[in-house]
Amino acid sequence: MIEATSLTKRYGAKTAVDSVDFVVRPGQVTGFLGPNGAGKSTTMRMIVGLDRPTSGSVTVNGKRYAEHRSPLREVGVLLDAKAVHTGRSARNHLRAIAATHGIPTARVDEVIGLTGLQSVARKRVGGFSLGMGQRLGIAAALLGDPATLILDEPVNGLDPEGVLWVRGFVRQLAAEGRTVLLSSHLMSEMALTADHIIVLGKGRVIANASVSDILGSTQTFVRVRSPRIAEVAQRLGQPDVTITGTAADVIEVRGLTAEVIGDTALALGVALHELTTVQGSLEDAYMSLTRDEVEYRTTVPAGAAAGVPVATASAATAEEVAR
Repeated sequence: MIEATSLTKRYGAKTAVDSVDFVVRPGQVTGFLGPNGAGKSTTMRMIVGLDRPTSGSVTVNGKRYAEHRSPLREVGVLLDAKAVHTGRSARNHLRAIAATHGIPTARVDEVIGLTGLQSVARKRVGGFSLGMGQRLGIAAALLGDPATLILDEPVNGLDPEGVLWVRGFVRQLAAEGRTVLLSSHLMSEMALTADHIIVLGKGRVIANASVSDILGSTQTFVRVRSPRIAEVAQRLGQPDVTITGTAADVIEVRGLTAEVIGDTALALGVALHELTTVQGSLEDAYMSLTRDEVEYRTTVPAGAAAGVPVATASAATAEEVAR
């Protein structure tokens, strides 16, 4: 278990982590999310003693990381897969780490097999692809067979087979009763992998809940497709209804049920080719939570954005939807 209490880190006038409280429990995968600059990396570094908190505390299995006699057997960490001597082979890199804790060579070979590195184990790390480097970082985290794993962007650079493997593997580890803290910017993957989500924004916790609870807070909408979509949109337009055109013959409707939309189309004598109620995604929930917490913003060129609302709280005209 990982427990942070009033955890704070300041760099001069900059507060990177601001009085953060959370518990990462065993038996589940906890997703650790937030925009760039939110304080995720600093928090993870404080968990494993690479940064010292300005105030507050964080413990792993009841102790500060530095207090564990064999930390690699307690906590497996992947923070920077590139932090490797590029002249060493993958196997020798892992053997050097294992030697610091008296971990046998047999375990080195075991994690090489677990992470699919057999064919490159004796090759120099400097020639590794991004994906192979990630696999080596995961292998190093697994060396001590730890009860707690902290993985920062573990699927970065992996091919689809590797992504699927990481997803299944971390869920298996959680099912064994281990604590898994997983950071990623891939919302679709996090939705499939995590049981619980902690979201940071500008150094503060802005969400700490189960994935199901976070998804439950998202707004559903109804996707409607019809060759006469402009007529449908015009009839549906009313206060508190938002209609968004996403294609020439498709709209998304918020504020009305599929039943009401279907009855309206029937009364018009308009054929509907699709009428689907869509639950908001984890990405939708994340974007809503962090809308005001983004430190580094980009701009979208005019005309490049999709899904621009065509009618909000008023009737949509056929011309608006057609555009």
